[in-house]
Amino acid sequence: MSSADILAICCGGMMDGSPRYQTIPSRCSVCGRHTGGASSMVRISAGEMESYHRFLGVCQKTESATGRNEIMQQEIRPLLAVDIIEQLHRQFALLSGGRGKDGAPIITFPEYSGFGDLVAEDFQNVVTYLTSIPSLDVASIGFVIIIDRRRDKWSSVKASLTRIAGAFPGNLQLVLVLRPSRFFQRAIADIGMKLHRDDFKMKVPIVMLNSLSDLYGYVDKGQLTCELGGNLDYCHSQWIHRRTAIENFAVTVKTTAQMLQKFGIDLAETELPNDVQCTKDLLTTHTEKHDKLKDELKLAMKQGITLLGCIKEQAAKSENHQLNPDEMENHITVERLLAQLDETENAFEQFWSKHHLKLEQCLQFRHFEHDFREVKVSLDSLMATLTALSDIGDCVTLVDMLLKDLKTLEEKAQESLEKAQLHALHGDQLIQSNHYSVDSIRPKCVELRRICDDFTNEAQKKYDVLSKSRQIHKGIDKVNQWCESGVYLLASQAVDKCQSQEGAEAALQDIEKFLETAKENQLSDLKNIHNQYELVLNIEVKANVQKALKRLDDVQEMFEKRQVSLKKLSAKQTRPVQPVAPRPESSPKRPAPHKTPKTTCAAPALSRRISENSSATKQPTEAELAKRKNVSRKVKGSLKIEVMHEASQGGSSHVLVTNETEESLSNRRRHIMNELIETERLYVEELQSIMEGYAAELDNTELSPLIPAALENKKDVLFGNLPEIYEFHNRTFFKELENCMERPELVGTCFLKRKEELQIYEKYCQNKPRSEALWRQCGDSLFFQECQKKLDHKLSLDAYLLKPVQRITKYQLMVKEMLKCSKNQEGTAELEEALATMLDIIKSVNDSMHQIAITGFEGNLSELGKLLMQGSFNVWTDHKKGHSKVKDLARFKPMQRHLFLYNKMLLFCKKREETTDGHEKPSASYSFKHSLKMSAVGITENVKGDIKKFEVWYNGREEVYIIQAPSMDVKNMWVSEIRKVLTGQLEACREASQLHQKITENVYHAPMRNMRKMALRQSDSSSPETGFRRSNPSPNMRQKRGWTQRCLPSMDTEDFETIHSSAEELSNSSDGEDESSNKNDHDRFRVQLTYESRTAQDLSLESGDLVQFLEEAEDGH
Repeated sequence: MSSADILAICCGGMMDGSPRYQTIPSRCSVCGRHTGGASSMVRISAGEMESYHRFLGVCQKTESATGRNEIMQQEIRPLLAVDIIEQLHRQFALLSGGRGKDGAPIITFPEYSGFGDLVAEDFQNVVTYLTSIPSLDVASIGFVIIIDRRRDKWSSVKASLTRIAGAFPGNLQLVLVLRPSRFFQRAIADIGMKLHRDDFKMKVPIVMLNSLSDLYGYVDKGQLTCELGGNLDYCHSQWIHRRTAIENFAVTVKTTAQMLQKFGIDLAETELPNDVQCTKDLLTTHTEKHDKLKDELKLAMKQGITLLGCIKEQAAKSENHQLNPDEMENHITVERLLAQLDETENAFEQFWSKHHLKLEQCLQFRHFEHDFREVKVSLDSLMATLTALSDIGDCVTLVDMLLKDLKTLEEKAQESLEKAQLHALHGDQLIQSNHYSVDSIRPKCVELRRICDDFTNEAQKKYDVLSKSRQIHKGIDKVNQWCESGVYLLASQAVDKCQSQEGAEAALQDIEKFLETAKENQLSDLKNIHNQYELVLNIEVKANVQKALKRLDDVQEMFEKRQVSLKKLSAKQTRPVQPVAPRPESSPKRPAPHKTPKTTCAAPALSRRISENSSATKQPTEAELAKRKNVSRKVKGSLKIEVMHEASQGGSSHVLVTNETEESLSNRRRHIMNELIETERLYVEELQSIMEGYAAELDNTELSPLIPAALENKKDVLFGNLPEIYEFHNRTFFKELENCMERPELVGTCFLKRKEELQIYEKYCQNKPRSEALWRQCGDSLFFQECQKKLDHKLSLDAYLLKPVQRITKYQLMVKEMLKCSKNQEGTAELEEALATMLDIIKSVNDSMHQIAITGFEGNLSELGKLLMQGSFNVWTDHKKGHSKVKDLARFKPMQRHLFLYNKMLLFCKKREETTDGHEKPSASYSFKHSLKMSAVGITENVKGDIKKFEVWYNGREEVYIIQAPSMDVKNMWVSEIRKVLTGQLEACREASQLHQKITENVYHAPMRNMRKMALRQSDSSSPETGFRRSNPSPNMRQKRGWTQRCLPSMDTEDFETIHSSAEELSNSSDGEDESSNKNDHDRFRVQLTYESRTAQDLSLESGDLVQFLEEAEDGH
């Protein structure tokens, strides 16, 4: 097969396709599902079209290079060496690569014993294949056939010539026959040739040669193989192998070129999906096909380069060796195929880059559309909510609530507005990057900005309207308040005092002073505001304004008439007038204008008081005004606020809350409850997805190859007790919260009822650091990526593992909000207790997180009891047994210590910051330094010089620790908690002694008499301040008082027990500490047995009483 044939193999079967415009159906061509979008046309840019046609042109160029081959013009597959490999190995005919003197190719028929037995088809196939190998130009010269029959008979020569004459497919130039060398056969051959020459039907001469030397006259010796005495290097098996390799390479190139062309046509005719997922799938599919074809191209190039190297290796065997014409033609053919393959690859890559860019832009656009729809829905919802806020309120309180709701809505909308602006900016970036769908992106960006501007403008309009409404309602309240104060002032002026000139002048001055407050409060501005904002007011507000202005005019008229009357009284110089009515004893004092109660209408009792006082003066105008005022106070609708003054009712004022206010609070409670239930439902669903989508998949055998080694057998470490938390919320807590839907104020009982179960979060939070460390090791594994993909989660697992920590802190916020709107309601006490409980749980969880970071403590922390408090302090130490210099220096150099208070021990630790990873925040650990047993601890609450300091001392003040808290609140909490621990120990000692007394109640100790007398003297001389100090007396004190061991020979710990201070004596002022320790240190003991006094001098003692020794008498008592 010639090189043209090989090239024909490469381009055979290629389709002459061109890109076509097609309508995209509503069903995706990749996944088969409905896209849900309108149909559109495939868009191919000019650059993409140009690269596509260039790519097709390269393929057509390869095809046109083989157009002259007649065999390839037929629809018959060319004959390949692999098809006749067995016949070629028989070596009855071969194409050595030699050439005749005029360049004609030489086909040699060597001696082959079974030539006569060859099947005609085998002979025909071999000869046809050999004649197809040379190029068309070389084959057109004609073939030179050499038949070697030197060792054969004339019959074989005749058979060979006959077969060649009848089956040779190519042009013959010359037939050279090496006739039999034996004399008899040579003679027969000469005769046979003369007789049968015409039978061979050959149009070319047949030359009978007697020897090889005769052959050299026709063919150069260098073009003959060694069998024919030549020096042409030829190996038949190597020739077959090389021909097979070249043809295989040609087939590979052809197949690759066909796949490239078909894929290129598919890309050009690609239908662009209308949704994100289908576009992703299409991009993934095309990329995988491209990568696969790229690998095929690389494999074909590698195969061709290897083959070319083998051909060149043949020529490099020796310096004088040259490739024969056939080998040279093979070399040229392989190089040409490699060049065409490289050109095809370059054209394909250019076209692919254009197509890939188009798909990426399509995916960007689909994402843009999807996000646009989400943002637009959110903005439309916010806009609808904003439009629904059409009320302008009927009082200041309601307007403030509306303003608060509007502000809340704006804060809620801020995130959506920012997303919209960012999305519009992203659209601008797509437009600037020459996106193909500019015409669709630009209108959406404009739409987003328009909606944002509309929302902002509408919200500002709402703010302006509500601000104006608040200003008007505030003016109405000022007018009503001033009118109330004015009527109150008029009614409180005593009639008898006004009868005198001095009293009338004083009342007149009060009125004039009060009227000046009208100008200060700018009451006349209400009318101007009403006229200015009339367009934004509704009918009800306008009516209230008119009513307030009318009332203002009425009250001012009342003051004018009262002024006229008082001026007349003050101007008269007549005798004192006898009072008509006695002075009311219960009449309220004249209140200052700024202290008058804020009401919208007065109580009926007050109205009656005004009428009575006015009528008592026998002035018809005053009575009429009072009556008119009483009528004007009757307001349509229910009474909003009722004020009962102490002067008229003898009690404190009370307020009746309107139905509207209670309804508003009820709505808020329902809203908070709905939010609590909905967030709880979402929380349970998220926990379920974690358990089913991650934890359960760890046991899935199909995914076991993806599970990292670091995660094996560590499921409990990663998830902690999350299954327990899920079961509790799913089966218990969520259902109980739902039961409170109709009675939100009773939700506190749910938290109180389940406060023990909620302690499970402490275990989860303690395990969280181990879980996070494990996640950092294996969080990037394929297992978690596969699970996240199945769940369609946007966040990875570590974000969901943080949900329980966030949830337990959220409850107290919701309980607090519920408590704010549930005052004086059923369940308020339970809500307060529930809030305290949740705060305690959070504190317990937080403390436990610090506890697990303690290092260096050799004991078992769980044996120390409950962790009560923890925190960082400045600590000074003072050890009496230490060196004086150490003691002095210690007071000036505080140590930074983190303290942990347990029931049984106080730990002193040093806080250290540790970094686990370069990107992680440093985590705190607490290195254990020192501990104090609470059974030997005392406390001094106040220390000189700093109110935030307190003392903790140990073993009778042998060790003193001055602790400075960061604030007074922290100090008070710690002191209170330590007092509770010490008090609890005191109670425990008392219970233990009572139990011991029951066991030893029949035992009597003689020294009780002496003790009784000393206790009696103690009760006469000791004081509470000195009688409850806790310490062992010093040796000097013992000697001074004359105490010796022999004084109490039988007194042991079974009778008395040295104890700590009680709750009243745990905190002592440091002022007393400056005195000599000899005055403060005394022994105190607890009585274990009950003793009844027998004489007047004896002292009765009960089990558990405290006894302190002060001194010993000369007689030993």
